[in-house]
Amino acid sequence: MPSPIHCILLIDDDPDDNFLHQIVIRDSGLCEQIRVSENGIQALNYLTGVHHPGYIRPDIILLDINMPGMNGFEFLGEYDKLPKEQKAKVVLMMLTTSLNPDDHKRAMSYGIVDSFKSKPLTRKLLEDVVNTHFQ
Repeated sequence: MPSPIHCILLIDDDPDDNFLHQIVIRDSGLCEQIRVSENGIQALNYLTGVHHPGYIRPDIILLDINMPGMNGFEFLGEYDKLPKEQKAKVVLMMLTTSLNPDDHKRAMSYGIVDSFKSKPLTRKLLEDVVNTHFQ
């Protein structure tokens, strides 16, 4: 049976979080491919590189807020300008350590963020995303 999620793009500068999240995703069996960008600039380069041989359009983007180079909010501003074909097919989720209600409010104000969740990614959270968006 094919996985409901073809590709997840992790955008996070923390190698430990990326490592853990990749393990959770792989162990869940819910996703076929994982791509990782360490900041917003790398993520935009990936999303606009549709002709690159390793490109897979993500179904889900998991986005951190605090990153060097281009943070999550700056990424959202640029991401919103991309053509539909270069955006996530289904879900853009903020996945962050921030507990600041202003960060939550700001993220949701973009109108392109589906949810705002606290790290770490868990199998339950991933299953909830699948049940909500991929059934």
